[in-house]
Amino acid sequence: MRKTLASLTLAAATAISAPVQAEEAKNLVTVVTSPDAQTQLMSMVLTMQSVQQGAKAQILLCGPAADMALKDAPESATAPQKPKDMSPQGLMKMIMDKTDTKVEVCAIYLPNKGVDASALLDGVTAAKPPAMAAALIADNTTVLSF
Repeated sequence: MRKTLASLTLAAATAISAPVQAEEAKNLVTVVTSPDAQTQLMSMVLTMQSVQQGAKAQILLCGPAADMALKDAPESATAPQKPKDMSPQGLMKMIMDKTDTKVEVCAIYLPNKGVDASALLDGVTAAKPPAMAAALIADNTTVLSF
């Protein structure tokens, strides 16, 4: 009788707590600064995989990596890579189109590049430092830096 009661209590506690855990999505901030196309693509692969596994992601592109967000991006950002013939920019656009992932460039990128926001892909914006800092230090957040 005690074993049965203990088992039922454990099962009930698990059933009650499981939905709460499932609703708590892990936050992910992917920060990409590398000029290397393979590193850029891998950052997008891991971000996409994380989103597919339930994370809520946000992408921050800084320095040379922010060139991925340009309408007129360099070939390194748009050239297909093996094994799936996907480019860093192509996968980033797919992430933006298929998920609610926000993509931003560093606040100082546009002025130092000598362009304005019209140079960016649709949906990409300049980050606001206070909001980005809050995202980086938020509870339940993992920061991937490439």
